[in-house]
Order: sequence, then structure tokens, then C-alpha cells
Amino acid sequence: MDKKLTRDFENKMIAGVVAGLAKYFEHDVTLWRLAVVLGFVLTGIMPGLLLYIIAWIIMPTDDGVRDVEYVVNE
Repeated sequence: MDKKLTRDFENKMIAGVVAGLAKYFEHDVTLWRLAVVLGFVLTGIMPGLLLYIIAWIIMPTDDGVRDVEYVVNE
């Protein structure tokens, strides 16, 4: 099976990064969201937020369409 780490548009809340991670590792997205929020709180928000933004930029979407193209073509 060819698994790819992508952002998940169907289950996204903000950018789909956490939903994509949960899908890739085949876990419940709610547990991943709780872990990310806990990580943000424990690290003082900024390191976690910076990692999230970097992941948002470099992770492709699950359908291969960029956010800008997705909004324009809807």
C-alpha cells in the first residue's frame, strides 16, 4: 500500500494537518487534536504553532489541489 502524508480536507477544522496525520497513522482524529492542543499549551503555543504552519505549507492536500485553487474553483 502506498501511504502518503497529506492534509485531509474532508475532516479538517483549520487546514487539515492534524486530520491528515490521524488518517496517515490510522488513529482517531479527536485524540490527535487533543494531543496537539496539549502540545501547544505545554510548549507555550509558539513552537507548536510554528510547526503547524510549516506543516500547513509543505503538506499537500489529499486531492492534490492547493487551497487557493480549491476556493477559486468552488
